[in-house]
Amino acid sequence: MSSLPREDRLLKFHVPEMVFGLGSLAEAGFCAGRLGARRPFIVTDPGIIEAGWVAELLRHLREVGLDPQVWAGVTPNPKDHEIDAALAAYVECGGDVIVGIGGGSALDAAKGVAILSGNGGSISDYAGVDRVEQPIPPLLMIPTTAGTGSDVSQFCIVTDTANAVKMTIMGRSLVPDISVTDPRLLSTMPHDLAAATGLDALTHAVESFVSLGHNPLADGHALSAARLVAKALRRNVEVPGDERARLWMAQASLEAGLAFSNSILGATHAMSHQVGGLFDLPHGVVNGVLLPHVIRFNAEVVPERFAMLADAMGLQVEGMPDAEAAELLAQYVQDLAESVGAPRRLGSLGVTAQDVDRMSITAVRDACLATNPRPAGQDDIAGIFRESL
Repeated sequence: MSSLPREDRLLKFHVPEMVFGLGSLAEAGFCAGRLGARRPFIVTDPGIIEAGWVAELLRHLREVGLDPQVWAGVTPNPKDHEIDAALAAYVECGGDVIVGIGGGSALDAAKGVAILSGNGGSISDYAGVDRVEQPIPPLLMIPTTAGTGSDVSQFCIVTDTANAVKMTIMGRSLVPDISVTDPRLLSTMPHDLAAATGLDALTHAVESFVSLGHNPLADGHALSAARLVAKALRRNVEVPGDERARLWMAQASLEAGLAFSNSILGATHAMSHQVGGLFDLPHGVVNGVLLPHVIRFNAEVVPERFAMLADAMGLQVEGMPDAEAAELLAQYVQDLAESVGAPRRLGSLGVTAQDVDRMSITAVRDACLATNPRPAGQDDIAGIFRESL
C-alpha cells in the first residue's frame, strides 16, 4: 500500500457535463443533439408526465428536429422486470440516446436500459463493480427530485424481485454523459418525496466524507452538500414555493452525487438497500432512520471526520472533543429527519426483529460496505439494525 498521504495520491474524478440553473430544461434538445440523438428514448414515470415536465421536455426535443419516444413504466425502487420491458420498447422504437427524467427510480431505470442494450443478458448479471464491459448508449439525465444523485453518479440501483433485494451496480461507464438540473422541476415534489430525497442527499454527503475512498476533490463537494441541506431541507419541505431553498437543495443533490460517485458510500446504504428491497420503502426515509446509528458506529474510528461535518452544518462544536461532536451530529440528523416527517425507528416502517438476520446477510454482500470506515461484519450490521428497530 502506498505510504503517500491521501492528498498526494493520483486521483480520478468522474463527472458528466453538467447544465445547472432555472430554466435549464430548455437546453435538453441541444444536449441530446450533441450526443447524436435522432430518436431519443425517454424513461420516466406517470407522475412526471402528470406534472407536465415530460410535455415540456418533448417540446424542447422536437424544436431541434428530434423524434422522441416515451416509456413511462417505472415504479418506485425500479424492478428488474421493468428494465426488461423498457429495453423491449427501446429496441422496438429504434431509440438511440437514452433520456431519464424523474427521480432516482427513473434515472436508474434509464441506466438499466443502457446496460442491457449494450451488453445483453439480465440486469442481475451486472450487480457489483465494473461488470459493464461493453459500451452503452449515450445518457442524458434530468432529475426532478433533490437527493438521489443518480444524474451525476456511477451508480445504478435495481430491485431483484426474485430475491427481494436491491442490487448495486457500479462502474465508470454509468456516469451519464450530460446532466441537466433545472430547480424548477423540484416544485412539483410532494412533501414526503422532498423529505425523503433530501435525507438521501444528506446521507450521500455524510457517508462519502467519511468513506475509506474519500479524497480532496470529493471532500469539498460533500461538505458543501451537507451545509446546503442543513440550510435548506426543512424550508424546501415546508415551503415548496421558496425558490432559493429549491436552488440550494438542487445544488446539494448534485454536489452530494459528485462526492459519493467518487468516494463511494458505507454501511447506511448497504443496510438501506436491504430494507428497501424487502419492504419496497422510500430509500431516503430508510437512510434517515439508519444514518444516526451508523454515525455512532463509525465515530469509534473517525470521530474527527464527523466533527468536521458537524461544523460545516452549523453546529456549535468549537472546542468540543471530536467524539462529542460526532454524537451531536447523530442527534441532529435524527431530529432533522423527524422534523421533515421521517420516523425514528425502522419498526414504524414495518421492519421486525425477525427480518434482521436476513437483511444482515445480504447487507455484508453490498458493494457500499467495502468503503465503510469501520470494518463491519454480519454481527455488527445486525446490531445496528436492532438498535434502529
